Amino acid sequence: MWINNQSSQDDFILLGFLDHPWLETPLFVIFLVAYIFALFGNISIILVSCLDPQLDSPMYFFVSNLSLLDLCYTTCTVPQMLVNLRGKDKTISYGGCVAQLYIFLALGSTECILLAIMAFDRYAAVCKPLHYPIIMSQRRCIHMATGTWISGFANSLVQSTLTVVVPRCGHRVIDHFFCEVPALLKLACADTHVNEAELNVLGALLLLVPLTLILGTYVLIARAVMRIHSAESRWKSFNTCASHLLVVSLFYFTAISMYVQPPSSYSHDRGKIMALFYGIITPTLNPFIYTLRNKDVKAALRRALTKEFWVKMR
Repeated sequence: MWINNQSSQDDFILLGFLDHPWLETPLFVIFLVAYIFALFGNISIILVSCLDPQLDSPMYFFVSNLSLLDLCYTTCTVPQMLVNLRGKDKTISYGGCVAQLYIFLALGSTECILLAIMAFDRYAAVCKPLHYPIIMSQRRCIHMATGTWISGFANSLVQSTLTVVVPRCGHRVIDHFFCEVPALLKLACADTHVNEAELNVLGALLLLVPLTLILGTYVLIARAVMRIHSAESRWKSFNTCASHLLVVSLFYFTAISMYVQPPSSYSHDRGKIMALFYGIITPTLNPFIYTLRNKDVKAALRRALTKEFWVKMR
């Protein structure tokens, strides 16, 4: 039931939740609904950020980049998961697995850096308000965003290569629902300590370093917010930063539990749960965290539903 008769011997078999077959139908419904919400939420954020002149600021420029990342993040894995959950064929081609591994790692690496840049943007807005337009000029924001995407894809090239070159001796049954580094390294039939050390160093650089910078930045922001005399301004600053901290917590702590550890100690069940968080739940919740806690975005979405808004766009 796992493999189509015409499948290649190079194909990988994704076990997913095959050991709990009763979960497949409810998970299919949950993942499908989550994917639809992720598409709707992230596309909405991108459209209003690009079209509404009142959201023409560095903060919403980076939020739209985050939404684009999350949109691609879920599209990279969820459609394949839905096919595997509903069909008897649980395989993914070798090329498809490598492509999925590379794109998923690239987008995840990019998000690590982007969240740190968004924290710096909040620091500049709260702690250096008079210099904010100069510090976060349009040109600098574009350069920072471009550098973030290039860095993420470059890191993925290294990590993906280190993962796929490991000999597997014909092992091709992946106890996961998509192709990911720890699950693929579990198939190795050779010593992987060097690979694990290199991957842990890269994981620490992309996860622990940005997280440390983010936490340090928010300590400075908290001090500055407490010095604001206006209760309304203080609450607005806190509310904006709280949204970003919630996104950071959901993403970083689940990713760290997977990537800053030796893959040899990787637990299949825990790995699947953590992957659900940073691969599906976080990208689905991100646009709603930003819209539900942000008056500007909610107002922009309401304006986008009016006929006058689209008349002005012509």
